[in-house]
Parts: sequence; C-alpha cells; structure tokens
Amino acid sequence: MVGSGALLRQCPLLLPQNREGTAYEGFVTAQGRDFHIRVLLPMDLQLKNARIECSWHLKKILHGYRHILKQRLQSCPDLASFMVELKTILEIALKNTQDLHIPQPPEYYSCLVRDLEILGWNKVVYVDTGLTTVKLKAEDSCGRQHLITLKLNAKYPTEPPDCLVDFPVQFAISWMPQNSLTDIYDQFLAALESLKEFWDAMDEIDGKTWVLEPENPTRSATTRRIAIGSNVSVNIEVDPRHPDMLPECYFLGADHAVNPLRIKLNNNMHLWDPEISLLQNLKDLLEIDFPSRAVLEKSDFAKDCGICYAYRLDGTTPDQVCDDPRCGQPFHQACLYEWLQGLPSSRQSFHVIFGECPYCNKVRKSNQNE
Repeated sequence: MVGSGALLRQCPLLLPQNREGTAYEGFVTAQGRDFHIRVLLPMDLQLKNARIECSWHLKKILHGYRHILKQRLQSCPDLASFMVELKTILEIALKNTQDLHIPQPPEYYSCLVRDLEILGWNKVVYVDTGLTTVKLKAEDSCGRQHLITLKLNAKYPTEPPDCLVDFPVQFAISWMPQNSLTDIYDQFLAALESLKEFWDAMDEIDGKTWVLEPENPTRSATTRRIAIGSNVSVNIEVDPRHPDMLPECYFLGADHAVNPLRIKLNNNMHLWDPEISLLQNLKDLLEIDFPSRAVLEKSDFAKDCGICYAYRLDGTTPDQVCDDPRCGQPFHQACLYEWLQGLPSSRQSFHVIFGECPYCNKVRKSNQNE
C-alpha cells in the first residue's frame, strides 16, 4: 500500500479493500458533508490510470471540474496527494453551487406567491424556476414601459430583494419586514413619476433631432450627442434631477464651426427659461434650428473616419475634425493619433502630438487621452 499513513491522515474514512492496495472505498469529507467514493488503481498502482467511482450527487457537483481532476490524476505523485487536491476542488465546487442545492424555506414560497397574487399576475413578466428572480412591468403616466428586476434571498420578507432598474439615478427602497412586493412596486411607480420631466426632455431630443450617440439610448442614459451640421455636433449632459436646468454642453467639430456656437452659448445663458422645454432652450441659446429628422437622413451627419473609413470604431464615432474649412474631414481620435505618430514630421509634447492632416496637410494636434 503506497503512502497509506498519509492517506489515512488526509481521508480517514477512505479505506483499502484488498491487500494489493488497488481498491479504496469510503467517504471524502468537505464542508462537513460526507460523499461516497471508490478509487480503483491498476496493478502497477499508476495513478494516471486510476478509475474514480462516486455517487450521482457527487458526480453532478464535480461535473464542471472533470478536466481539472483528470489533470490532477496525471500529475499527482500518489493517492494521498490526489485526495488533498480532490477535497480542495470539492470545497470550491460546493461553495459555487450551494445556493442551487439548498431549497428556500416553505415560508419563503408561500409569502412570495401571496405577494404576487396581491400585486396581480398581469404585472409579472418573468419568474425563474427557483422563484428567486422576478421581473415586473409598469407604465408611467406618459405610456412609457419600464421593468424592475427583483432578486430575492432566503430571508425574504425579513430582508428586501435587490432591485435592478434602468434609471439615471439610484433607486433605493424603503423596507420593513412587514412590507411586500406591492410596497416596492408602489415605490417604483413613484420613482417613475419623479423622472417624468427628464424622460420627456430626452424623448423630445430623440424624436426631433438626429442623435449620433448613444446609438440606442437606454432610460438611464443622461448624455446625447446631437448633430448640428456636417461634422458639427454638441454633446449634452442632462441632470436627471433638474432637467429644466442648462445642461453641460461640449461642442465637437472644427474650431471655425464650433467657436461661434460657444460664444452664443456664453452670451445667451441668461436667456435660459425653465418654463420651456430643454430642446427649445438649446435652440434659443445657440440661435439655431437642429437638423430635422423629417428632412435629412442620419447619413448626412454620420460621416466615416477619413483614416479607417468606418463610422464606428470600438463603439466610438469620429469626433476629431480638420480645422481647415475647405477640408473638414472627420476622424476617430484613436485613428488620428496613430496616423500622426507614424509621420516622421510629427512632433510630440507629453501626450499631445502635432502633425499634418492626411487630407490637406494642415497641422493637426491629437491628445492620446481625449
């Protein structure tokens, strides 16, 4: 018997079944639980050719770790070493799957089903098979559809579920042990109404202007990059708690095109009127009409990068424009930086590099961290 003393110390419940030491049977212990196991070695006692037999339950727990166990069988010098490795892997497997195997107490299920019945099954979009994840739908006063995902644990309703929502602000619920899903749903509806003005403002922008980014804005998105003209746009950051206030504005485009817009914004800030819509305020302050979706196509503004000839690159759109009015070629910041780096005539100062535009030879600068 090879290493029988070490094996006995590591696995006192795994005992030899014959004189040759080719068969061992008993139990391996992990997290206070005993699992039946049988190890069959060949006559030459080579561990790499051993066969492991175990209960279906243990086999299910170790299913995702079979390749690791096979590898350890190949490399461990003796059975005692392998059993140490097996116990370690089993501990990890149990830790990763214990939630799947421990049923919730009966009170949990009865309480959850009762809450869903009171709330109304017509509001339920999804319930997983373990009754630990519930998705509910709601409609705000403007007819917009919203979802809330509830992740419940075994202590529900003593502890509140985790709530996942597509909001631009944090959604924190008030909870007492006597509360139910209806209380969460009511707080969800109240939060929807508190964000009504924000979503109204963003929906008007999405519906009446050409938004270049984000391409498919979520309800939590607070920024919009709005097309003003060819290779000219403004990026706005709206405060969801105060959507009637002047948003942060950042202009993108050639200097000769955006400098007049910056001047108008600075000179007209005092004209901002919280009683009118955010979009109308932007028009008034900038003294422009944003390009209409009814007249122009997005392709009129979504110009491809002059270096990679693509519009989207790793999720970004061209945001650098040649300052020469006769050129005005747009580029991705990353493309332009790489192009300028490759020019022998370029010069660099810290993270800013200066070089010639690939189209008109006008000196351009690019910042690596822009």
